Amino acid sequence: MRVGSQKAIQKEKLAQATQPAPPKKPLPELDSPTAPRAPKPSGASSTSTKAQPAPDDGTNQLLKSGGWTLATGIVFALLTKFALGGIGPQGPHTNTGWMALIVTMMCLPFGFLLFLLGALKWLRNRRPNHR
Repeated sequence: MRVGSQKAIQKEKLAQATQPAPPKKPLPELDSPTAPRAPKPSGASSTSTKAQPAPDDGTNQLLKSGGWTLATGIVFALLTKFALGGIGPQGPHTNTGWMALIVTMMCLPFGFLLFLLGALKWLRNRRPNHR
C-alpha cells in the first residue's frame, strides 16, 4: 500500500509542476496618460531656463578606457622591440617577447577603436542643437 500512495503523491506533484503559470498583469506604460506620476515640486516648470547638465552617455568612459588600452599596447610594443629580445624576421626572439606581442596586437586595434568611438561621441555632444 505504501508504494501505491507514493505513486499517487508523485503524480500529484507532477501535475502541479506541469500546469501553466497564471497570467501576469501587464505593467503600466511609463508614457501612458494613466501611469502614476510623481508630483512636481512647487515652482517648477517644464520649460526651465537653467542649463541642464548633459547625461552621462559613456563618452568619458570610452575615452579613458580607449586611451589606457592604447597606451598599454604602445608600452608593450616598445617592450617587445627593446627590452624583451627584439623582433626578427620570424618574430620575437623570446617567449616573453611573444607574449608581449600578443598583448600588443590585442590592445592596439581595440584601444584605437574605443578611443575613436569616444572621440566621435565627444564631437557629436559638442554640437549645439544635439537632441
